[in-house]
Amino acid sequence: MTAPQSSGAAPRANHVGPDSGDVRDWLADYVSETMRTETLEQIVTRLDDAIVARIPELTDRDMRRDLAASTRAHARVVLSGLASDAFGFMLPEEAHTFARSVARRGFELRLLLRVYHVGMAAVLDYMTEVIEHRQAPHEIERAVLLRLFERATTWINTSVELLTDTYMQEREGVLRAALNRRAETVRALLAGDDLDIEQASVRLGYRLAKQHLAFVLWTDEPTGVDTEATGMLDRVAAKLATALGSGHALTVPSGASGMWAWAGLDDGVRAAELAVPAELQRLASVQVEAPVRVAFGVPAAGIAGFRRSHREAVAARQVAERDPARGRRITVYRQVEIAYLVGADDLAMGGLIERELGALAGRDATAARLRETLHAYLRSHRSPEAAAKLLGVHKNTVRYRIQRIEEVLGYPIEERGLPLEVALACVAVYGADALP
Repeated sequence: MTAPQSSGAAPRANHVGPDSGDVRDWLADYVSETMRTETLEQIVTRLDDAIVARIPELTDRDMRRDLAASTRAHARVVLSGLASDAFGFMLPEEAHTFARSVARRGFELRLLLRVYHVGMAAVLDYMTEVIEHRQAPHEIERAVLLRLFERATTWINTSVELLTDTYMQEREGVLRAALNRRAETVRALLAGDDLDIEQASVRLGYRLAKQHLAFVLWTDEPTGVDTEATGMLDRVAAKLATALGSGHALTVPSGASGMWAWAGLDDGVRAAELAVPAELQRLASVQVEAPVRVAFGVPAAGIAGFRRSHREAVAARQVAERDPARGRRITVYRQVEIAYLVGADDLAMGGLIERELGALAGRDATAARLRETLHAYLRSHRSPEAAAKLLGVHKNTVRYRIQRIEEVLGYPIEERGLPLEVALACVAVYGADALP
């Protein structure tokens, strides 16, 4: 990340103290530049990357999102008072939300404390780099660093003291105690720890010796305080479990606005039915309304199935979030599996699409129509009649378009049927962003 550019102000005296006018002026210029949205977001990303590199437990999407919200709010508060003599530090609500998420996920208090100590070191590293890059005079550089160290010390001490109380209140609540035990057990199961299946089932209040359909729920829209979002997602999860034929849903908050869930299925026949994407789409579309979004894995048996179905649900969510413009409310892993696997390498996927589709990869309406026709044709086992029904056109229209497509491609479709279908599946899932 490139540090902000500016010419350093020359000191007005041989010795410049941390509270001098020169230092305030230098910091005021820096704050003015840094509070721009783009620059601030670059700093937030840099600091969060440094924290996650040292604390990999925060790699999870929901924890990373809550961390970013906290870091962003901290940055705004600290920056706004950096050039002022009076430093009335007010801990932002997003910081309390992050502390509660740490508690709910079953992490120890020391993880929260490490976040702030690592964050402080990252801030000082960044500011040292900024000062060097801006080529501030030596006296200014020394005074600015001293002022920053004093402010950072106040910031870290205040944050740790207040957030320790927030964390402990969340951990020690009667209702949260059960949630923490559940979160710790789920985390151990997903990590592959060797747990007794019966004991784990008792702790979870959920029988693990059955078929499991995992799904993740989240919302991208503000819902007030974080407990409101959790309650809303819990209610939707319960409704979904009932619709899926499960008497009980196991739920674990994964962040301030996210939740992991599993529906236990005793009936293998029912599990097989729910492995069909269209059936999941049909059931979920009735139960899931804005602003909630949900992504499903594939039903699977036992503890191994518990883990695998969850990994698939998380992957389906990742696909859904890559194309926010579509606002996909329900995503089923089996519908996006190929696009997820291919999309793990963006450059490779782009090369596949450009190479296989050629002129069909254009962004104009004609190219889009031909892609849609070819995709329907390939999914319909090369049947013009079946493709026509999918598209709502006459079969002769499909035949004409297929002939035109082969002219554009320069070879018969059958020569590259599978790669073409994979490329089209990626475009269908990721939209225009996947096009070269």
